[in-house]
Amino acid sequence: MFSTNARKNLNAFIRKSVSLLEICTNERLINHGNALHCQLIKMGLSSHKYIAVKLLIMYLDSRKSLEINQMLKGFDGFNLVVHNCLINANLKWGNAADACRLFDEMPERNEVSWTSLISGLLKHGKVDEAIHYFKRNPFSDVFSWTATISGLVYNRLSFRAMMLFREMLRFGVLPNAITFTSVVKACIELRDLGLAMSVLGLIMKLGFEGNVCVLNSLVTFFLRLGHIDSARKTFDRIQVKDVVSWTTMLDMYVEMGELVEARRVFDEMPERNEVTWSAMIARLSQSGDAVEAARLFQEMVRCGFKPNISCYSSVISALASLQGLEGGKSIHGHVLKSGVDMNVFVGCSLIDLYCKCGNSNDGRLVFDALPQKNVVCWNSMVSGYSSNGRISEAVELFNLMPQRNNVSWNSLIAGHLVVEDFGEAFEVFHHMILCGEQPSKSTFSSVLRACASLASLEKGKYAHAKAVKLGFQRDLFVDTALLDMYAKSGEIGSSVKIFNGMENKNDVVWTAMIQGLAENGFAEESLQRFEEMESVAPNELILLSVLFACSHCGLVDKGLAYFNSMERVYGIRPNQRHYTCVVDMLSRAGRLCEAEKFITSMPMPCEAEANAWSALLSGCKTYGDEELGARASEKLSELAEAKPGAYVLLSNSYASGGRWVDAMNTRNMMSRKGIKKSGGCSWIELRNRVHVFYSQDETHTQWTQMQWILQLLNTERQSYLA
Repeated sequence: MFSTNARKNLNAFIRKSVSLLEICTNERLINHGNALHCQLIKMGLSSHKYIAVKLLIMYLDSRKSLEINQMLKGFDGFNLVVHNCLINANLKWGNAADACRLFDEMPERNEVSWTSLISGLLKHGKVDEAIHYFKRNPFSDVFSWTATISGLVYNRLSFRAMMLFREMLRFGVLPNAITFTSVVKACIELRDLGLAMSVLGLIMKLGFEGNVCVLNSLVTFFLRLGHIDSARKTFDRIQVKDVVSWTTMLDMYVEMGELVEARRVFDEMPERNEVTWSAMIARLSQSGDAVEAARLFQEMVRCGFKPNISCYSSVISALASLQGLEGGKSIHGHVLKSGVDMNVFVGCSLIDLYCKCGNSNDGRLVFDALPQKNVVCWNSMVSGYSSNGRISEAVELFNLMPQRNNVSWNSLIAGHLVVEDFGEAFEVFHHMILCGEQPSKSTFSSVLRACASLASLEKGKYAHAKAVKLGFQRDLFVDTALLDMYAKSGEIGSSVKIFNGMENKNDVVWTAMIQGLAENGFAEESLQRFEEMESVAPNELILLSVLFACSHCGLVDKGLAYFNSMERVYGIRPNQRHYTCVVDMLSRAGRLCEAEKFITSMPMPCEAEANAWSALLSGCKTYGDEELGARASEKLSELAEAKPGAYVLLSNSYASGGRWVDAMNTRNMMSRKGIKKSGGCSWIELRNRVHVFYSQDETHTQWTQMQWILQLLNTERQSYLA
């Protein structure tokens, strides 16, 4: 016989062992659990009913089949608790059929048996089977009703959940806090304010108005419906706020765009956990405050909190937007230590980081290391190659994709735009449509930009027709792209028509219209549009277009007035392009000395660029001012020493002035210095195909035939002249 103290010590040891086994199960410390099991066998306590059950649960959780079978042999005959554990384990493993079989074979069942089975089936989406068992359940208490209602809400069957809740009340079963939390979630999904107010009345009637879980769900409900004041009042009524309460209010201010208030709530929180830190970092990253997101992550780690997958993904995305490669590599180190480097969401963020920092090779290493890749991961890598101009790798990877979506096609189209292969960008768009993928407004913006660069009116009209067919003709971004495309293709009338039909016009729309009119020779109409702007403040590009229009219609004094009012009236400091445009305007009007004086008086940092001296040199050639032209040539030569691109402008200026010897000498100097000028390029669209021709390029497939035709035409011309 044990003494009383010995029995107490034994019971204390058993309780401690049970507690340790629970920790091993929850923390998945199976090796520690095995060691403890061996110690319990030595002490003869492994078959104690409480310890044996905890051991079984631990092995079930780790799916150790050998140990599970050994433990089951130690239970004589039917054991209700053991059967409940087996049912829960099978449901957790996704073996719903085996769980039902075990349940049906049980000679007796308790309340836990029924509730566990019903709840587990609902978690696996087996709604009809769950309702079948619910209707047979003899334990019709609040736990059974609540489990079923919660499961229906989980399966987004909120209407059925509310019908079951009404039936529960009719049967006289009173709800508990968990019931009300699930019911309020159903009201959120149904977006039924009247129903929610009825539930609120019942909550108050039954005395749950002070329950923190119920109030948290009500705060969420009011936020989802946009009732901010009601959400705030409900939040203020919570006497003891938990982490969920504070996090909900945090989300509220973030959704309102009130990041200052959100940060205030975060700073006031009496306690924070990993979820709270991650939520704040994610919201800051999503709202564009990447610097603060990165700083808060550092503070989180310093405070001893372990970031979760969502947090890592958010802070890496923030660093990607900042192009913070060194900081990103440091976070990558944290990711490797935490063992989440194989997670596809973290992997996608890392790929995006490296590619945005121009390091596509490291991005590819991360991509190749991921054991499982979703479509987002593939898109990140294709987009990364595309954005860095590595279009051949982007195409190769795109062709290997097991699954594509709209983003995949858009990334490839954007890649062709980066390398200025506009014809191929349109071909990808055409292939996209043939493959049955529906373009988005982003697709049309990119494709129309390609058509504008090609000045291909037929292709632009084709894209326009597709946009109308898909209902994008009233989209701000698509309409702006259409306006720009028609303007660059010379169809200014169509641009004006689209512009006049747009209800909302932002600064980009006005810029495209004013610039389009100016570049197509409608300078006065361009200035008239500028004068019509009221609700939109002019930007740098709009004012540049205005100066361009004044230059091309000879309105020099008006152009100078606009230039002088830029900083005073519009608060925009002129840049080099504005100064160069004024020089061009003065030079075209023959006011050459004034143009030279304007160049030499440019303030820092807007020192004269090569284009300004080139514009003056062109004016000197037009008006025959050889002395000033010589000074302009000398200045252009000086600039070429620091900026080799100026040699191209100088050579072109000599050639346009008929100074062929000087032009040839400049070209020879360019050759000696290793400076290459982009070859002259022209193209023609024939039978829906764009043919591109480069100077001194013999790679065209029909080069021989074209030379034969040119020779024939030249012969005919000489015969005609003779």
